[in-house]
Amino acid sequence: MGEEERSRQADADQREVLDVAMEAGHILLENGAEIFRVEETIDRICHSFGVESEDAFVLSNGIFLTAGNEKEKRFARVKHIPVKGAQLDKVAAVNQLSREIEAGRHSLLQVKEELARIRRMPGKPAWLQVLFSGAGSGCFCALFGGGWEDCLAAFFIGIFLYLYLLACKGRFSKIVENIGGGAVITVLSLLFSQLSPDMDMSHMISGAIMPLVPGLAFTNGIRDIADGDYISGTVRMIDAILVFLSIAAGVGFVIALYHHMTGGAVL
Repeated sequence: MGEEERSRQADADQREVLDVAMEAGHILLENGAEIFRVEETIDRICHSFGVESEDAFVLSNGIFLTAGNEKEKRFARVKHIPVKGAQLDKVAAVNQLSREIEAGRHSLLQVKEELARIRRMPGKPAWLQVLFSGAGSGCFCALFGGGWEDCLAAFFIGIFLYLYLLACKGRFSKIVENIGGGAVITVLSLLFSQLSPDMDMSHMISGAIMPLVPGLAFTNGIRDIADGDYISGTVRMIDAILVFLSIAAGVGFVIALYHHMTGGAVL
């Protein structure tokens, strides 16, 4: 093999390593991983396969990956990654894979196959998500001081809420979905509160609203800011705050409309 052919092969190998590292970062970022975790995983994969000149810059919805020096061909790639829901089992799988790569247990081809398998990992079935939305709503209602009737009502409201979210998935913006979700919760809580004078609407709303709360995004935003990733942390915090405001708008609109129609004061 001539010198020029060896150089071309080395460039192709380097590009393949960087593509694999980019794919691992993509899976992590779109499934709720922190910024430092994405950058660390890309670094581990590149260095384990001999690419020392790599430099990754990660934002909350994009990865900028460059490499190259006087001995290596220049490489640059930008990938936009839309913000979506978290699937933490994929994050855990890529984390484990990166440590196995660092230990020398996988070839590059095996890593590509494993990343393809991780990307195909199915999410939880819809019926299980609906069931746990109801269970979580009922349990949070109990934590917030609701009685057994409030908890039972919150359970059914949580189920209906998640059915609504599954029906709306991808059809509307996040803001519209969350305004509608807050409205759905409040309407159902009002209906349940009419069944018994002992039922407390505020407890039902507080419990059933929890499946909408973006706790992971808010926590990751704080962690990113604490790690010095101020841009990504701020974006995630703003995204979470917009969701909070959207939920509050949906709840407030229904309560205001109800009190206006019944002649009561707006709470």
